[in-house]
Amino acid sequence: MNIYLRELKVGFKSLLIWILIIGLLLLMARIEFQAYADNPEMLAVLDAMPPGMLEAFSVDAFNLTTLEGFYGMLAVYFNLMSAVAAAMWGSGVIAKEERDKTVEFSLVLPVSRARVVTAKALAALTHLALLVLATWVIALAATQPYAPSADFYHFLGLEMQAMFLIGLIFLALGLLLGCGMRRYQRAGATAIALLLTTYAFSIASGLDERLEFLKYFSPFEYFEAASLLHEGRVDGFYLSISLALIVVMVAVGYWRYNRRDLAV
Repeated sequence: MNIYLRELKVGFKSLLIWILIIGLLLLMARIEFQAYADNPEMLAVLDAMPPGMLEAFSVDAFNLTTLEGFYGMLAVYFNLMSAVAAAMWGSGVIAKEERDKTVEFSLVLPVSRARVVTAKALAALTHLALLVLATWVIALAATQPYAPSADFYHFLGLEMQAMFLIGLIFLALGLLLGCGMRRYQRAGATAIALLLTTYAFSIASGLDERLEFLKYFSPFEYFEAASLLHEGRVDGFYLSISLALIVVMVAVGYWRYNRRDLAV
């Protein structure tokens, strides 16, 4: 419990920074939506954009004059921020102890390595949950002047589920790299590189039908906002894939951490 509380305290500043960033994004989105709300003429601006770009970013799937459509377009930013934050928190679970030369303190505690990792991972998971919850609350507050419908509330709830699930995937990836890499200094950078690669797969799969298979390698495509909006639910197939990935990466991370030498 002490390790968990210590990690919550250490990561609190980072959590506040991410909440502030998302808050500023939603503030700017609220200001921008004032121009789109119930104003179909603003959609003419999108006509000047290349069709391939519209399709790649799923902009063509949304009516930006509605709250559902506008927040559907914002989903990619929610997911990216959640993924980056979670990847950094996950990769720093053990890597920062080795970097700061405090790993000896953890090793002399009367607890197993697995319990140390569990406490730190739960703290990172708590930060992720709080980030998603804060995003949800700020989004609800920002949209109140536009009298949101029940459909919007349902869609926003699905978006937050997607944000949390994508964050979980990259939290597990960061944990795997932080616990498993001998060169702990590279864990965070490697996690972000893999994240950006999967995001590039997401864009590429929308630009060319021949590259559509890449969507199976990108968590950003598992919970696409357009699908959530039109189907009204999280796809069970991709949810199963996501949970399997998370379990495998966490299990391998624990296995690897229990067997490798730590930098002290």
